[in-house]
Amino acid sequence: MKHEYRKHEKELYGTKAKPAILDVPQQKYICIKGEGNPNGEDFKERVEALYSMAYTIRMSHKNGFAPDDYFEYTVYPLEGLWDKKNYDSDELHLDDLVYTIMIRQPEFVDEAMFNKAMEVARNKKRNELLSEVYFDQMTDGLSVQMLHIGPFATESETFTVMQEFIENNDLRIKTLVHREIYLSDPRKVTGDRLKTLLRYRVEKNK
Repeated sequence: MKHEYRKHEKELYGTKAKPAILDVPQQKYICIKGEGNPNGEDFKERVEALYSMAYTIRMSHKNGFAPDDYFEYTVYPLEGLWDKKNYDSDELHLDDLVYTIMIRQPEFVDEAMFNKAMEVARNKKRNELLSEVYFDQMTDGLSVQMLHIGPFATESETFTVMQEFIENNDLRIKTLVHREIYLSDPRKVTGDRLKTLLRYRVEKNK
C-alpha cells in the first residue's frame, strides 16, 4: 500500500488552524542552504535541485538502486528552516534571510542511497546546484505547530497566536529559527490558497 503522509502521519501534518503541541522525532532529509530573497531565481533553482533529487529517490525502484525495504510513497512536501542575518531590527528584509530548504525522506533512505541518487540525477539533468544538496538527519523534538492559510506576508498574524499559546502553556521558544512546511506547492499555488505549517521548537520554562 502506498504511504501517503497526509493520511498516515496526521499528527505531524495536521491541518487545524490552531496551535498544537507535538514531539517531532528524528527525520531524514535532503537539504540545500541559501540566503536572500526567496522570490528570486536563485531560490527557485535550489527548489528545483531538491525536487530533482527527491523524485530520483522516489523512482529508485525503476532505476535499479532501491533497497530491499523500499515502499511506494507520496513525495513529502518542501520544508524550510528560516533565520535572518540581522536581529538588531524588528523589520524583516527579505534580502537578509538565511535558510535551509529540504524535503523529508522515508526511513529506508541512507547516505549510500543518497549518493547513488545524486549520480543518477546528475546524469539526467544539468543543474549546478545539485552539488550543494546534502543528506541530513534532524530532530525538532518538543514543538508548537499551527496551520497558516494565506500568503507568506501575513504569517506574522499566525506567529502571534502561536507565541501567546506558548506563553499560556508555560513554554518558551527555544530558537527564533522556525520551520515552515509547505502543504501547498509554492511553485503552483499562491495567495489566499496557500497552506503552510509553521513550527517553533520550544522547551518548558524552568
